[in-house]
Amino acid sequence: MHKHVEWDAPGGESVDSHYAKDPQHRVEPHPGMILTAHYKGATARIKVEAYKDGVSIGEIAALIDDGGTRHDSHAGLEIGDMVRLPDDKRAFQAPGNDD
Repeated sequence: MHKHVEWDAPGGESVDSHYAKDPQHRVEPHPGMILTAHYKGATARIKVEAYKDGVSIGEIAALIDDGGTRHDSHAGLEIGDMVRLPDDKRAFQAPGNDD
C-alpha cells in the first residue's frame, strides 16, 4: 500500500521545467534510481522501485531538513514509507543539502 503524499511544488528546482527546454537529455526513472521531492519544507529522497505513466513508485530513503540534518520522520512521512511521486513534483537536489 502506498502512503498518499501531497508533495510541495518543486519551484525553481523543477525537473520538468528544466527538461522542457532540453527534452533529449531527460531520463526516465528506473528501479534503483534515487529521486528528490519537497515535502512540507524538507527534502525527501525516494528510491524508485517502478515507474509507470509519469509516476515513480518507491520508498522514502532519506528525509533531510533545510540545515542538512537527516531525520527518520517528518510531518507524518517516515523512512521506508512507500509513496508515489509524479514527474511534475520531482526536484533537483539542492546544493549542500545531502552528503
